[in-house]
Amino acid sequence: MTTLHAATAIRARALGAFYGLALGDALGMPTQSMSRSQILADYGSIRSFQDAGPHQLIATGMPAGSVTDDTEQAMMLARLLIQGRGRFDARTFALGLLDWERGMEARGSLDLLGPSTKAAVHRLTDGESVETSGRFGTTNGAAMRITPVGIAYDLSSMATFVDAVARASEVTHNTNLGIASAAAVGAAVSAGVSGASLAEAINAAIAAAAEGATHGYWMAGGSIAARIRWATDYLSGMTAAAQTEAVYEVIGTSVASQESVVAAIALAATARDPWETVCLAASIGGDTDTIAAMTGAILGSVFGVEQWPADSISTVESVNALQLTPLVDELLALRT
Repeated sequence: MTTLHAATAIRARALGAFYGLALGDALGMPTQSMSRSQILADYGSIRSFQDAGPHQLIATGMPAGSVTDDTEQAMMLARLLIQGRGRFDARTFALGLLDWERGMEARGSLDLLGPSTKAAVHRLTDGESVETSGRFGTTNGAAMRITPVGIAYDLSSMATFVDAVARASEVTHNTNLGIASAAAVGAAVSAGVSGASLAEAINAAIAAAAEGATHGYWMAGGSIAARIRWATDYLSGMTAAAQTEAVYEVIGTSVASQESVVAAIALAATARDPWETVCLAASIGGDTDTIAAMTGAILGSVFGVEQWPADSISTVESVNALQLTPLVDELLALRT
């Protein structure tokens, strides 16, 4: 493959990752924090973008194709990485998160900061240091927004990559569980952007999770790396319907990293079709927007932007006034 063709392929996979995140986020917007039975009653199985329905309390009134905090925080992180030429200013990020939440509150939205992020940001603004503000963060907030790090950094050194993930996570999720889960998603994306197969990307996720678990403050919880291995084997060979029930009933779909992040990676690992898998993630119940966003980012990084329906990309761009291509190009400039 010529250098030009290689660069074109890398760009397609990087675009696939960021658009996959946004598409999954938008598919899961109307179903987020709802039970499986309520989703089925209101929407049936998600196959396309839907308006927020009558029982959607977080994203009340949002139109079909709208993204949530998953995409918006990832874009915020991407801009900071670009402005810092690969470096990350945690305090600026924290203040940006607070400004974002105030704007959402002013619009009457309940789609606000997650529990770990909100608590950490307020500790930081109350005078606590960046090094300790995220010492209790074990949920999926760092993992949901880590895709820009996966695009901007390669895996030539796993230790260096996970250090970058830890820096981007510490202000809100400076724990073994928070960093391990973010490292897993970020490494899968980075491996995919570099041209890895799906199996290779999942192996990179497991290795990064193990390395990430050595960072941050220790919190009790199942090993992210071990749970990814188990969950991937557990879902293998199941029908889509059986996977949906297994993830919802056994793996779990809450904001806990050991559930939602593991669920997203296992769904990606056993995917038969990228779009159908992201739709399945959006239908599954629980933290659907985040699970579908992470699943989409991983699958997009492996299979490229051409795997996503062009009309769905156009819808997400127009509804949210998104311009992801310039961000991706500037993140790839950091990677090289």
